[in-house]
Amino acid sequence: MTAEASQTGPRPEPAADGLPPLRIALLTYKGNPFCGGQGVYVRHLSRELARLGHRVEVIGAQPYPVLDDGPLVGDRLSLTELPSLDLYRQPDPFRTPKRGEYRDWIDALEVGTMWTGGFPEPLTFSLRARRHLRARRGDFDVVHDNQTLGYGLLGDVGAPLVTTIHHPITVDRQLELDAADSRGRRYSVRRWYAFTRMQKRVARRLPSVLTVSGTSRQEIVDHLGVRDDRIHVVHIGADTDLFSPDPSVPRVPGRIVTTSSADVPLKGLVFLVEALAKARTEHPRAHLVVVGKRPAEGPVAQAIERYGLAGAVEFVKGISDAELVDLVRSAEVACVPSLYEGFSLPAAEAMATGTALLATTGGAVPEVAGPDGETCLAVPPGDADALAAGLNRLLGDRALRARLGAAGRERVLRHFTWARAAEGTVARYREAIGRRPSAPSTPSAASTPSAVPAGQKPAPAPAPTPTSTTSDTGVYPESRATC
Repeated sequence: MTAEASQTGPRPEPAADGLPPLRIALLTYKGNPFCGGQGVYVRHLSRELARLGHRVEVIGAQPYPVLDDGPLVGDRLSLTELPSLDLYRQPDPFRTPKRGEYRDWIDALEVGTMWTGGFPEPLTFSLRARRHLRARRGDFDVVHDNQTLGYGLLGDVGAPLVTTIHHPITVDRQLELDAADSRGRRYSVRRWYAFTRMQKRVARRLPSVLTVSGTSRQEIVDHLGVRDDRIHVVHIGADTDLFSPDPSVPRVPGRIVTTSSADVPLKGLVFLVEALAKARTEHPRAHLVVVGKRPAEGPVAQAIERYGLAGAVEFVKGISDAELVDLVRSAEVACVPSLYEGFSLPAAEAMATGTALLATTGGAVPEVAGPDGETCLAVPPGDADALAAGLNRLLGDRALRARLGAAGRERVLRHFTWARAAEGTVARYREAIGRRPSAPSTPSAASTPSAVPAGQKPAPAPAPTPTSTTSDTGVYPESRATC
């Protein structure tokens, strides 16, 4: 054994691609896997990266991610909590912290931004993450940011940076502005989405961007001004072991299932409620189960009251994975009524269960759902009459439901699994590492400190001098949900 080998220790087992395993820092400023696609992405991607043999440390703020374990993951997956002040927690959202809760200037910035109508977490998490990563220089081969896009992640974070942008949030902003019914509401939306200016500035300086669909790729170019050659499509997918057909779960006649945030206009739930009212004239047993929070007011609540659908629309929240899967399996129709989607996990998951899908052509939904009449029924977004016609057709044709369900499952297995997503992501990690000029040497995977266990705080480090205290902050719509 050479002197160099004796110093570095035994060589780690190669990863699934035959190359040395990577040490990955996966950042997420919000990790709730039951509310919003970001938490789902982190949960499933981190698991599959660990299964490929890599060591993954998820670094996140409240609500903290839920990570999977098991023999195929081993000790290669861990969570480091990087707490914010959690200003939007339930049951006291928009709270003012007590004096003893303040730790540093970042905390003060977080509260001040909230007080002025913005959402601070993308910026403040990025500043805390930069401080944490610089204090642990050499622990990671690559840093993967899950759409924080904060100023703190510009410059040196101790390892090459790869960023996922699911879709430009400028799309969400415009849809909410279009739905705003007063000057005050429009001002509130603009302030809430002020962070899109920060996103544009940060995105244009990123060396490597991953996105989840071809549609999102083009919109990142058009809306954020990112160079096309820096953007790479890596499709995400469904957990096809969990979301799978089960003939023992009976179909409930007339049941339609959708996953939607009622207070987010781009989800199109109001059009599905109107379509349900129309479909019930032909199929009186038709009823809708919405995975999401029941709105107390707003367009969806008004539509339910206007059409007399209080007994035909049910909202469920806080259900387990197993309960969600059985709910989708029990439906005769799964529906994605969105005006826009950057990918649409609900479409992929519904198709994976073998449930017939009715979906709009908004954004990247067709890229996931496939051709009309082959793997789904496709209708234009924002068209209640077209949705009603699709519901009537599917509810009245059992053979069509069975054919579309089987073809949808096959499409997901071919194209949209988390294992494929992890393999494609690792390829981009290695590409980013290979492009890094004159990278400093780092300890081997066998000799570096292990990841900080969940709930344990890392050693404190001095706060960096801020590069900006701009108020261009905000929050992604899914983070506003209180699920």
